[in-house]
Amino acid sequence: MTGSNSASDAAQANIPAKDYNKYHSVGHGLVGVGAGAAMVGASGVGAGQGVAAGRAAEAIKNYGKKIKTDEVGEVITVGDGISLVSGLDNAMLGELLEFPNKVLAMALSLEEDAVGAVLLGKGKVKEGDIVKRTGKIISLPVGDALLGRVINALGKPLDGLKAPNIKKYRNAFRVAPGVMTRKEVNEPLETGIIAIDSMVPIGKGQRELIIGDRQTGKTSIAIDTILNQKGKNVKVVYVAIGQKNSTVAQVVERLKKAGAMKYTTIVSATASDLAPLQYLAPFAGVTIAEE
Repeated sequence: MTGSNSASDAAQANIPAKDYNKYHSVGHGLVGVGAGAAMVGASGVGAGQGVAAGRAAEAIKNYGKKIKTDEVGEVITVGDGISLVSGLDNAMLGELLEFPNKVLAMALSLEEDAVGAVLLGKGKVKEGDIVKRTGKIISLPVGDALLGRVINALGKPLDGLKAPNIKKYRNAFRVAPGVMTRKEVNEPLETGIIAIDSMVPIGKGQRELIIGDRQTGKTSIAIDTILNQKGKNVKVVYVAIGQKNSTVAQVVERLKKAGAMKYTTIVSATASDLAPLQYLAPFAGVTIAEE
């Protein structure tokens, strides 16, 4: 509009000539303000794009840090505490498998196209359930924190007390040390029964089997031996397999009265427990004792 005639422009706009210049300058001011608003808007869009770009860069930088993968299989059959699972090609012997409802199982049979697992918990498992690998071989808590406690074959407390402060775990199926690497038996272990101690030499580190019919006093010999170790720097692990809950409770009470629970750990797999737990109980006892 700089090259136009003010009078003719005023006539075309139907504005008096004397007022045209005033309106013309105001219009330019409005145009300038509009341009400024456009510039402000453009700068705002640029800032928004910069924030979005920064977030995208941060997301790309952290991509993959929270990705978790699981090897899963599917239950083919289940019955009598035994489940057959397909799809776990890399499962290991003795590995813990996780079923729905936090039911654990132990892989015991590694076949070409399936894995046989024994259930270690009482939960509902059905065909088609998803099974996850944990990547962990069955391990048990060990250490002095277990002294005076009653636990099951998985190391879970059964005495109603708070969980022990466990600092170390040990593989339940580790290879036993060879004969040449073991120390010789040179310390006697006294049972406290004169007839046995005078005729049968028993040493620390030695295996001694107590054989007899039912109700002939096998447990009594074992309990008397435990009581006789008081004050002799001996730690005892007593494993009760297939016994009644009442029998185990009586043993615990007797040891408590004699002050023997201070150096004793009891592993209980009673007749009411699942067969896999009874199978695992002796492994648990030896694992705890070897520590």
